[in-house]
Amino acid sequence: MTRATATRAGTGLAAVDDVEYGARFLGSLTLHEGRDPALLRHWAATAAGFGAALAPAGTPARFRIVERGDGLERGLLARYTSKPPTVELYTDSVAAAECLVAAYGWREWFPAGSVRAAALAHEAVHERLHHGPERTALKEALGHTALRLGRLRVLAHVAGAEELAAHAYAQSVCGLGRSPLLLSAALAASAAPAREK
Repeated sequence: MTRATATRAGTGLAAVDDVEYGARFLGSLTLHEGRDPALLRHWAATAAGFGAALAPAGTPARFRIVERGDGLERGLLARYTSKPPTVELYTDSVAAAECLVAAYGWREWFPAGSVRAAALAHEAVHERLHHGPERTALKEALGHTALRLGRLRVLAHVAGAEELAAHAYAQSVCGLGRSPLLLSAALAASAAPAREK
């Protein structure tokens, strides 16, 4: 990729705001097919606000880190599993994201080494949302109702919301200029031509 091509690609990807990337992510999930785009944007913004608000109260997560090299083929930077609490960190994806940051001129948003830090912070929130009271608090913030009987209301889970909260937490805690959702979009876009060959 030439420098001019990289600059154009990076500019095009960066032109989409973080909330829109969040809405697109939600809209890509089967459960949300056909939902109003305005609702998806609302949920994306709410989940991002929730995740960013968790940052000041962040506590160190207790999980072991296992480094792997097959993230690009899996489409993952990192993955949290609960039994035992473990984060699989995909070093090939982290390296590819760092290369894209440099090629696209995004270093101001994503300082050197921040991709790894953001991936670990992101998974720390998954650990908190899996084990802590934040899971219910996120449902309350989103306000998606599954069932209402008179004054009784049962809140529904919004698929993908925890992922968006985790991205916003990582952005806030790592002091990033943009959400790691932009990196996910960049990695997906860079992988698309390779899949087409």
